[in-house]
Amino acid sequence: MAIHPIEFRYGNPEMKELWTENYRFCCLFRVEAALARAEEEVGMIPKGAAGDIENAAEKANPDRAKVIEDEIGHDMMAVVLALAESCEWAGEWVHLGATSNDILDTATGLQIKTSLNVLEEKLKRVLEVLLDRAAEHKNLVCAGRTHGQIAVPTTYGLRFAIWASEVARHLERLAQLRPRAAVGKMSGAVGTQAAFGSAGMTLQSKVMENLDLNEVDVSNQVVQRDRHAEMICWMGLVVTTLDKICVEIRSLQRSEIGEVQEVFGKRQVGSSTMPHKRNPIKSEQVCGLARVVRAQIEPALANMVLWDERDLTNSSCERIVFPEAFIMTDHLLGLTARILEGLTIRPDRVEQNLNLLRGLNMAEAVMVELAKRGAGRQQAHEILRRCSTTALEEDRELAKVLADEEVVAQHLSPEEIRELLDPHRYIGTAVEQVERLDDILRPLLD
Repeated sequence: MAIHPIEFRYGNPEMKELWTENYRFCCLFRVEAALARAEEEVGMIPKGAAGDIENAAEKANPDRAKVIEDEIGHDMMAVVLALAESCEWAGEWVHLGATSNDILDTATGLQIKTSLNVLEEKLKRVLEVLLDRAAEHKNLVCAGRTHGQIAVPTTYGLRFAIWASEVARHLERLAQLRPRAAVGKMSGAVGTQAAFGSAGMTLQSKVMENLDLNEVDVSNQVVQRDRHAEMICWMGLVVTTLDKICVEIRSLQRSEIGEVQEVFGKRQVGSSTMPHKRNPIKSEQVCGLARVVRAQIEPALANMVLWDERDLTNSSCERIVFPEAFIMTDHLLGLTARILEGLTIRPDRVEQNLNLLRGLNMAEAVMVELAKRGAGRQQAHEILRRCSTTALEEDRELAKVLADEEVVAQHLSPEEIRELLDPHRYIGTAVEQVERLDDILRPLLD
């Protein structure tokens, strides 16, 4: 019976497969085979033993390893014995000189490497959608909001572009952390490589070369967990950006704002009792599950603190932290891309909200122009503050209040005031910024 929602509700098959028990066993067997190949090359095991072990690794049975573990109570030794049983004659040479975490941590490095590659492609997909939507809506002027209140205008293109820039920084961070996080090692029981003799450093390099994996510069019995903590923190950053995007979508979909709409299927049900409802449930799912990924940061940081050359406190929680973080992050990236692709923007409501304050959101434009024409910045600010207050209290258009203001009338004609209060004329370099960002970031998709 399925228990965890990852088993039946969340996650994509490609990423889930990378964290299944069977795939984990395949990685462990693969590392043992790579170790045997390197040991044969440096003369530690007989000629031909590596080939026999490699053949055994391809057919070794994970179920047999689990049976052995039930008998002996040691997961890694069970893998060793199951692999040795599958050999024709070289079983005695399996795992020579290695400690459990030489194999376990290196196998984790393989899983991390492949999983980060998957996340990179999903991130690029989100970036592409954001750039496309930014270009599509670069000229769509809308109400900007600060503190939840309508401010001067912005554009939907600039909103999408800002999110795209943030996603691109996550790609940059990924390129930086990947060689630190996707690593393996062959360091022995406490890090001295004593069991491998003078060939230890050469052997480690050969194993990682065989696996196409980066090697640590130095370690004790385990790969140091700051590498993994950085990776989990990065995933926390990624999902928090998705959370941020979806919070904005949820806010803009409020009935009283109504500028955007999540895609809603023809037979989709919004509520069991209110038939009219169209809830932003996909965005809400992103915001909710982002909390689960961020929750993995604390144990990942705590795993850095191990006794002496190592203890076992990191092992149990990593069996949960790594799969949950990767599977949920992958799920949220895919879901967010679909939300953004299907997002409907309603220009009529955008325009309605843009003019909701009847010119008040354009007070800055008038203030700046008055200052330029000699009224002075401080005096202009006070005039617009006072006129805005009057317009609000008397429920009047700002243009009409300004027309009655003597200092304003000295510097601006009624036609000039109307032009200054046109929000479509006050978006600065928003369009140019979107176009420049597209030129900068589009090559990242190649």
